[in-house]
Amino acid sequence: MTSENRPNNTNYSEAIEDFLKTVYLLQQNHERVQTSMLADALGITAPSTTEMAKKLAKANLVVHEPYRGIQLTPAGERIALEIIRHHRLLELFLVEALGYAWDEVHEEAERMEHAVSEQLADRIAEYLGNPRFDPHGDPIPGPEGDIFRRDLTPLSDWPPGTSGVVARLSDQSPDMLRYLAEKGLRVGATIEVVSCDPFEGPMTLVVNGCQQIIGQNVACHVLVSQPNSV
Repeated sequence: MTSENRPNNTNYSEAIEDFLKTVYLLQQNHERVQTSMLADALGITAPSTTEMAKKLAKANLVVHEPYRGIQLTPAGERIALEIIRHHRLLELFLVEALGYAWDEVHEEAERMEHAVSEQLADRIAEYLGNPRFDPHGDPIPGPEGDIFRRDLTPLSDWPPGTSGVVARLSDQSPDMLRYLAEKGLRVGATIEVVSCDPFEGPMTLVVNGCQQIIGQNVACHVLVSQPNSV
């Protein structure tokens, strides 16, 4: 979308922007987002979620069908992508320019994402070299809403004896990020699976030349790509 067609998010409350952003993120794994699922993600009651969905359906930002769930319309998706762009650019800026740790930036970006203008977002992107990914490997939407997509494999499914590169982390809770950092499993790290015990037993890895052992319940949140496709 051209700059004149990009959404003006100042017309929407933070609650609406958070609602649309959360629907978009949940839609990455679910074709339609159920009200109960969305309520849990937003930390609000199911009746409040339904009320907001009805309101946004009237504004043509979502499609809401009782018992079938919620989907974004193209207009709702544009707003969601703008907020996600702000958030992920802010996370990267906090790490690259201000020296924040990667487990500290989510809450800071949450607080600031609604106040960022499109001009400021574009300036931050230019300052950072127009990056495609945030510190956790999540794609940063471009100014036109475009997203660079990759074919990634969970580390738990990565074939033993094959080198790969950590490309993205699907669990970005601070505790998980700190644990992964202790194991050297940062975005860009080179990994190789040495062995994997059966029945979801531990995995032995070589991470940047150092042997590490992690559980498969952790490995499933580490997404890996071929070395030449990062």
